[in-house]
Amino acid sequence: MTIISEAKKGNVPEPVAIVAREEGVPPEDILKGLVDGTIVVPSNRVRPIDQPCGIGQGLRVKINANLGTSQQEIDYDGEIEKLKVAISAGADTVMDLSTGGDINLLREKVLLTSSVPVGTVPIYEAAVKASEEKGKIVAMTGDDMLAAVENQARQGVDYMTIHAGVTLRTMEVLKNSPRLLGAVSRGGSFLLEWMIVNGKENPFFERFDELLDIVRRYEITLSLGDGMRPGCLADATDRPQIQELIFLGELAARCREAEVQVMIEGPGHIPLNQIAENIRLEKSLCQGAPFYVLGPLVTDVAPGYDHITCAIGGTLAAYLGADFLCYVTPSEHLGLPSVDDVKAGVIATRIAAHAADVARGLPGARDWDDRMSRFRQARDWKGQVATAIDPEKARSYLGELEDKEDYCSMCSEYCAIKILDEYLGGGGKQ
Repeated sequence: MTIISEAKKGNVPEPVAIVAREEGVPPEDILKGLVDGTIVVPSNRVRPIDQPCGIGQGLRVKINANLGTSQQEIDYDGEIEKLKVAISAGADTVMDLSTGGDINLLREKVLLTSSVPVGTVPIYEAAVKASEEKGKIVAMTGDDMLAAVENQARQGVDYMTIHAGVTLRTMEVLKNSPRLLGAVSRGGSFLLEWMIVNGKENPFFERFDELLDIVRRYEITLSLGDGMRPGCLADATDRPQIQELIFLGELAARCREAEVQVMIEGPGHIPLNQIAENIRLEKSLCQGAPFYVLGPLVTDVAPGYDHITCAIGGTLAAYLGADFLCYVTPSEHLGLPSVDDVKAGVIATRIAAHAADVARGLPGARDWDDRMSRFRQARDWKGQVATAIDPEKARSYLGELEDKEDYCSMCSEYCAIKILDEYLGGGGKQ
């Protein structure tokens, strides 16, 4: 029995009930979205989680934080610390993208520690294992790829990025559409290399029904990956990207038929003026499936500040209909993030998501802003700090002023709000 089959009967599984309470919407709205394919609730039946989330139409925009080892940096405790910081800062989900060390061990630690849904990219495990045991990534088999999916499903992973749209046809389009940066997706590049060397179709595409059988048994949400996402503005919204999206739309329809929850991953590096068209295309070609975007990053020239680049693109994308934002940290394009980078990335992306919720008129979204404004009007610093998206950061600027009452930290006695209150007899509060 899947969540979707339960929804079709009008039953309310526990994760759906929790999501409905958190969102302040009737459970029936979530059930309808699940049946229509416009909402997903990632929740592996093997591992109950404290904070499930709903992603999709009519719900608060959600954010994801990535973590994980590389072959150069293997620090399991450090990654768990990043996980805790990400959740504390407000990440709705986390993804373990590890490629170094004992990635099974770290995944187990992440799953034991995380109170929110956990996502992975199974091709990483298959590729690393093939490299270590067979000497090269391209030696992995289709069975190896599906085995990685089942292994991670059994461990309790809630959603998985699967690059099933990277096909022989997609690869042909890529060859005939020269790019400045080619394929920047790690999972996509693994599969492209595998197809070229082996002369075969992508097993995730060719054996998609087998994949569906596995993920349905565990209630895994599929996140159909964008292996052809643009890695720079010059490659945005080109033929390879759109060809893959067409295939993803077809695969999403097959997921719905199999009662498997599905969302679609998207770019990437996109100029601001192309974001609307990218959202429109995904919603049209993928029948309204939740859209999970990396950024998008709206300029290529901001290494060290790409969390800001991400927040600019993410705000517009979410306002126009993106449902799920993957954070980007200040270290993007430069190296793995530190703990501080993780927090900065989460906060920046939360700001983007919340700004979009307010602009879209999501019920209750602006209440948070109005509460902050009332504290500002009253010069209530403790209230402002407690209401801030990052209380620790706000407190670090205020210092001892947090304990002062009726005092302006910037204007002192020349505070515009205070003056208006005094001379209008409180009329400034209206």
